[in-house]
Amino acid sequence: MNNLIYEDIGHGVSCIDSQYIRPGLASCYLIEQNGHAAFIDVGTNYTVPLLIELLAKKNIPLENVDYVIPTHVHLDHAGGAGSMMQHAPNAQLIIHPRGARHMIDPSRLQAGASAVYGEGEFKKHYGDLIAIDEQRVTVADDGFNINFQGRTLEFIDTPGHAKHHFCIVDNTSNGVFTGDTFGVAYPELTVNGQPFIFPPSSPVDFNPEDWLKSIDKLMAAGCNRAYLTHFNKVDELQPLASALRDRVTLFAQFAMQSPNSDALKTQVQAYFIEEILKTGCQLTTNEIINVLSLDIDLITQGLTVWVEKNA
Repeated sequence: MNNLIYEDIGHGVSCIDSQYIRPGLASCYLIEQNGHAAFIDVGTNYTVPLLIELLAKKNIPLENVDYVIPTHVHLDHAGGAGSMMQHAPNAQLIIHPRGARHMIDPSRLQAGASAVYGEGEFKKHYGDLIAIDEQRVTVADDGFNINFQGRTLEFIDTPGHAKHHFCIVDNTSNGVFTGDTFGVAYPELTVNGQPFIFPPSSPVDFNPEDWLKSIDKLMAAGCNRAYLTHFNKVDELQPLASALRDRVTLFAQFAMQSPNSDALKTQVQAYFIEEILKTGCQLTTNEIINVLSLDIDLITQGLTVWVEKNA
């Protein structure tokens, strides 16, 4: 059992380290309002005991969990949703219309991921996915909103990383929970308070045109802060959005120009090292590669699939 690592970051929002793969890689968020709770992303089955521990620490009964809200159905965000719903008898799952069927019947999701990772690795990282009663599932189209104990949460359809991805605007904090749409910014790569942000292109759904439009939609919401799943809160969104747009476009160019996936991976890795060292980051080249090894592999896969689809 991992130890609970979390941070209260203001406006009734707590960032919890989901401890997926390693500390500092993925997080999920608890919103507290009037003694009730909503979770944005829930990590994997192995994260759920940490979420329950935090509720106990904050004296919030499981019966007062009103909502479980994965930003999309990738398993580092939604793998623990079924388990969390079992523990929270009054919660409603809010999910993108394209993701609902995978939460109601996760068998295809589990079979597909097991085929990619191997059965043993899948069980090690995710356990068995748990189905959610259809009556407890609400789909959230673009513009959908809920009243969470007087706190408005509004949903924005944001494809680009995944077709089944939405982001959630929280009017109380004037923040937006962005899943993977507003990129990845690891603590180890932040220099003098300036995050290094980049797009995590997924192995199936990467679409640069959609992603750029989604970034524009998020910025049009006028929020002051973004709550990233990878990792924690970021402020001063305008320069981050500009850097993210540039890298979405650049990664797509890399993919179109690379002769094969090995060359593409080499190019992506070299780009990361050069750009991160420019920021004054004190990590060695090997340390940078270690922090980004999973992302480099997934980005290469995502870009390769996108090129093949468009060939």
